[in-house]
Amino acid sequence: MLTVNFGLFSINNGDRVLDVGCGEGRHTFEVCRLNHCTLCAMDLDAASLRKTRYVLLHMDSQRVSRGKWDVMRADALSLPFRDATFDKIICSEVLEHVEDEEQGIRELVRVLKQGGALAVTVPTYLTEAVYWRLDRDYYDHPGGHVRIFKPQGLLDALRRNDLAVYAIRYEHAFHSIYWLLRCVFGLKNEQARVPTLYYKLLDMQIRTKSRFAHLMERILNFFFPKSIVIYTRKLEPNRR
Repeated sequence: MLTVNFGLFSINNGDRVLDVGCGEGRHTFEVCRLNHCTLCAMDLDAASLRKTRYVLLHMDSQRVSRGKWDVMRADALSLPFRDATFDKIICSEVLEHVEDEEQGIRELVRVLKQGGALAVTVPTYLTEAVYWRLDRDYYDHPGGHVRIFKPQGLLDALRRNDLAVYAIRYEHAFHSIYWLLRCVFGLKNEQARVPTLYYKLLDMQIRTKSRFAHLMERILNFFFPKSIVIYTRKLEPNRR
């Protein structure tokens, strides 16, 4: 399941791409499949990185991957790269976890080339506010969400750091329903029947790529999306 739309966030041959907080590699795999680029998949969680590396090696063995890649354990608040290293950066569902989102944005901008593109996704304000109220376990645990973003606040933070917004999209309304059910029945109650059944339906929809379900979710994204996706470009010096 991709949150970033690669029709809006194009990856070109020869691009150097960073996937910050890659998790288990959902965007990483798509980037490597798309074009002959060089990609770094980065996260703090060693278990997630091992899974990502395993899949990437399998993609290489099947000649599915078209790009060069590396997997690295590092902190998003202190990126181990020189200034202006990357043409494209993906930062999906990361900033709600870090202690200092302004520092995180500054680091992303620092390692992005002039004119380069950055896609940032975070959970929507409405869904987060509901989940936090329903179940404390949703945020009160190590590695949990530490803040709720209002769209304007995030936009202002990105623009303060010399980023120009060129598109905004809302995604994953079906997942909003899933996490609502999880919170209603208790996040720690992983055997709860209703969210388990819904998850199976959700997984089936993702695997079958039903056009009808895709259309329904696009409509529902206007009402209760799970994520907001902001596409930006780093301004040239003479345009600041």
